[in-house]
Amino acid sequence: MTPRPTPDPSIGERIRDRRLRRGWSIRYAASRAGVSHATWSRIERGRQAADNRFVLADLATALECSPAELAGTSVPAGDRAAVAAHAAVHGIRQALVDLDLSAPGPSAPPPDLAALARTAELVDDLRRSCDYAGAGRLIPDLLRGLHAATALDDRARALRLLCEVTFIASSVLRNLGHPAEAWLGAERCRDAADATRDPILRGYAAYARASAANACGSYDRGLALAEQAVEALRPDTARPGGAAMLGSLQLICAYASRGRRRLDDSRAWCAEAAELARRTGETTTLGLYFGPTNVGIWRIGIETDGDDPVRAARIARDTDPAALPVGFRQVFYYADTARALARLCGRDREAIRFLLTAERVAPQHVHTSSLVQETARALLDRSRRLAGGTELRAFCERLQIG
Repeated sequence: MTPRPTPDPSIGERIRDRRLRRGWSIRYAASRAGVSHATWSRIERGRQAADNRFVLADLATALECSPAELAGTSVPAGDRAAVAAHAAVHGIRQALVDLDLSAPGPSAPPPDLAALARTAELVDDLRRSCDYAGAGRLIPDLLRGLHAATALDDRARALRLLCEVTFIASSVLRNLGHPAEAWLGAERCRDAADATRDPILRGYAAYARASAANACGSYDRGLALAEQAVEALRPDTARPGGAAMLGSLQLICAYASRGRRRLDDSRAWCAEAAELARRTGETTTLGLYFGPTNVGIWRIGIETDGDDPVRAARIARDTDPAALPVGFRQVFYYADTARALARLCGRDREAIRFLLTAERVAPQHVHTSSLVQETARALLDRSRRLAGGTELRAFCERLQIG
């Protein structure tokens, strides 16, 4: 009999529920995913954390659904900010659906572009600090205002701002576990970038689209988009921001290549990005913060999801996240390093410390991350068996993990 899902099922429970609904054995489902039946069984039973993006994408493909459907978007009911962040998703989605540059936006009263620019700066500040609730409250009206402003005399400035805000909207949606909506935001970003005819902004929009495609588990599509954008941008790397944008796209290529199990290609892309970062130094172009530190943070995530936690931990040891004074990059350093450490024998206490630091840096991001929740579940299970882990139990209580 197919079990009824619990009110807040784990990823393993969602996987088991979908498999049973199809009447498949574990061996058959695992063969479709290209993983061992023992691995599938451990994930279903919660004995192995489902906190690897690439494995989760393989399981989702086998079950004919999206990774987001398996990961879920549950948040601790006691975290008002995280709940508010998810509540904002509907408004952002609706504003993106309504945004059509081939038609005029709402025009009464006439928009004040200077005021819209100030709001856009505030939204970017909120995004960089991972205040998704704060950004989410402002994004819908800001999108509508900028849409209307594209009919004003300073259309070029309005389009550039619209490109940046749709990028931010896509990023917020992706980090909240809504990759399909993130793709919609990235498409709107492309529309605005194309209207500007700016090659750097076109690369920026390609970055958004490739990131959303990867979040959907579509690594072939993500890689194709990023590779095309790299080649299109190469003639313009001497323009302001061109090299940093190129390097950011190379990191997307590295990640998507690893998702397609192309290890050599992935590391070649990483090496190319690292060499470019040595020349650019730390940058702030379009809020992407490309540079040596960010290359290190990307490599940690790639190696963790690529099932090489030893290499990921070694890269983390040589990377100083404090070089980037922005929460939305630091949190990935701490959360991804925690995932790597949790897979290494005898490193649980370090993993817990990194999770707690990630929570301190960006609580909304951590409390809405299904990967963090899965890592915490695995650590909690081991902690119970060892009769320890007071700090971890308190952390799991905040995430409402029992």
